[in-house]
Amino acid sequence: MTRAHRAADDHDHASAPTAYWDAVARANDATRAPLWRRHADLATRALLERWLPVGRPRRLLKTDLYDETCSEGLVATLAARADRVIGIDVSPVIAASARGRSGVRAVAGDVRRLPFRSGAFDVVVSNSTLDHFADHAQIAAALHEIERVLADDGVLIVTLDNPSHPLLRVRNTLSPLLRRVGLVPYAVGATHGRDGLERALVDGGFVVAELSAVHHFPRLALVGAERVFGSRVAGRLLRTACAAEALTHLPTRWWTGQYVAALARPRRGRTA
Repeated sequence: MTRAHRAADDHDHASAPTAYWDAVARANDATRAPLWRRHADLATRALLERWLPVGRPRRLLKTDLYDETCSEGLVATLAARADRVIGIDVSPVIAASARGRSGVRAVAGDVRRLPFRSGAFDVVVSNSTLDHFADHAQIAAALHEIERVLADDGVLIVTLDNPSHPLLRVRNTLSPLLRRVGLVPYAVGATHGRDGLERALVDGGFVVAELSAVHHFPRLALVGAERVFGSRVAGRLLRTACAAEALTHLPTRWWTGQYVAALARPRRGRTA
């Protein structure tokens, strides 16, 4: 574990999120995306292809940019589907790094206090952003802000850590130890399961169109295999991991998916 990672651990990610994520970003080795992150990008892109609206939205907001600092990320996929993609991150270091690596229009700011006018965006993509807050009240605050900046006919695609996933339960329990050995690169926070996410969205002013679970291949398997075998197994493992996304369509998806996902729209002007 690097000295910068230890410095990040010294920050309370809830009370000082900017300093915390700045430290995480400085500790990150962006020279080569690990196998698990490459799979995460591919699995999330598959979800976006299913749920992004038909046509070409005018303005799209991505609610954090950490992905874009340590892998290819999602910006290229989003830019192919929208006229303008804007990313926001609480860390100025992450925002600047993502801007340099992906060319995204990056803004430093807090998703709980978005610096945009009401109704500014046609689509908001929030992949594993809100599950780093310390409590559900902060998730609620972020959802209210996202609802505010969405157009009346806008779309939200949101994912959160799935608390029903057995490996995530272990990860959350052993989080301090796993962070010390480098298997978990950042602090974990509050989250919602399927029912809790639906309630939080309804309370935040949304109508939920669809719920799902994604990222079905165990991340620890990818981390372990890469550490033991290196790049020799990368291609084969990636194909296997991506094929596992077929589990999205099975009733067991709520236990095999690392993330719960929701497609939602602002309730204003709609009937539930």
